[in-house]
Amino acid sequence: MDLRKIKKLIELVEESGIAELEVRDGDEAIRIARPGGGATPVALQPAAPALQPAPPSRGSAAAVVAAPMAGTFYAASAPEAEPFVRVGDRVEVGQVVCIIESMKMMNEITAEHAGVCSEILLDNGQAVESGQALIALG
Repeated sequence: MDLRKIKKLIELVEESGIAELEVRDGDEAIRIARPGGGATPVALQPAAPALQPAPPSRGSAAAVVAAPMAGTFYAASAPEAEPFVRVGDRVEVGQVVCIIESMKMMNEITAEHAGVCSEILLDNGQAVESGQALIALG
């Protein structure tokens, strides 16, 4: 998505008064939201599947969703939004389980395997390293 198109979308949101606009173009997507009246562009990269076998110390967890990159962990799409997954929730293949903000990009992290969320291993807003376990699936 080129910069001119993104600027036009931001102008559209500002002029129309709509609260949020999401546009998908192939593998690219952008969401522009106006919390508190100001337009805030949030660019999304394609969902990045990340799953690795659980470390031996995780006993009951069959697998963990791991961070594919370093960044900041977010359990929900916005501070006031419901979390993508809670402990005890059933997680399906391809389901978005969290977001990692990296280099000002919001990256949706998806599960490669189904399971039940047995533990969320990070607090909202916590820094993560590439390969770090995010969510344990049982």
